Amino acid sequence: MCRKKLIEELFGKQGSSFGVYPLRIVWIKSAAPTTAPPQVLISVSKRTFKRAVDRNRLKRLIREAYRLNKYRLAEQPAGHQVALLGIIFTGKEKSPLALVEKKLISAIQRLIGTPAVTSAPPPAP
Repeated sequence: MCRKKLIEELFGKQGSSFGVYPLRIVWIKSAAPTTAPPQVLISVSKRTFKRAVDRNRLKRLIREAYRLNKYRLAEQPAGHQVALLGIIFTGKEKSPLALVEKKLISAIQRLIGTPAVTSAPPPAP
């Protein structure tokens, strides 16, 4: 995801978030269910990891874990409601691929399990 406007929307008031240590997930719901993969932003803090080599390695691990598990969003029969997805590494130390992948899977499951907000009329008494 490269557009500044989309990134501002993601981190603005429209975006929802939750944490699955060492990841923080930020997302925006789409208007209608879709089977297309969401646009993804991956970030690692420069304050925590001073060397670009370490930041790039962690981003590569997150990217690979997402690549291996993005089918979980697409396989939903009714589609998913995630339009934009931000994955932020908040850990203080480097993590192996197995841990990052495990946490990303649990985050995707939580995204899928998030109930969709519908604008249905209130029930009549």
